[in-house]
Amino acid sequence: MNPLFHELFQKTRFLTNEINQYLKKHDLYASQWTVLYCIQKHKQMSLTQIWKYLNVEAPTITRTVYRLVELGWIDIHPGKDRREKIVQLSEKALQDFPKIKASILEFEDRIASNLTSEEETLLIDLLQKIK
Repeated sequence: MNPLFHELFQKTRFLTNEINQYLKKHDLYASQWTVLYCIQKHKQMSLTQIWKYLNVEAPTITRTVYRLVELGWIDIHPGKDRREKIVQLSEKALQDFPKIKASILEFEDRIASNLTSEEETLLIDLLQKIK
C-alpha cells in the first residue's frame, strides 16, 4: 500500500479538525464554510452546481444548505423550474464574511507557516497531478 494516501487522509482529518476550531467562534463547521465560500465566490448557485463543484453527494449538500438557511447564512430562491433552487449568501453572511475570512486566513497562515512560497507552489502542483 502506498503511504502517500495514508498521509493525505491523515492530513485531511487534521486540517478539518483544526479549521473547525477556528470556525467555532462563528458557529460554523468546515463543511458549512466550504459551501458558504463556494457561494460567495460564485455570487449565487443552484444546489446542483454546488454539489458538482464541491464533488459531494447531493443529499449532503441539501442538508448542509438547509441547515445554513436555518442559521440565517443563506437565502434560497426558486430557479427556472419548480425543482431548481438558487442559493446566495444572506445579508447576515455578507456582513460577517470579512470576520470569517480573517479567521480562515489566520488558520491558513498558521498551518502553512513551515512552508516557503516555493514549497507551497510545488505542493499545489503535485496535488493537481493526482487524478
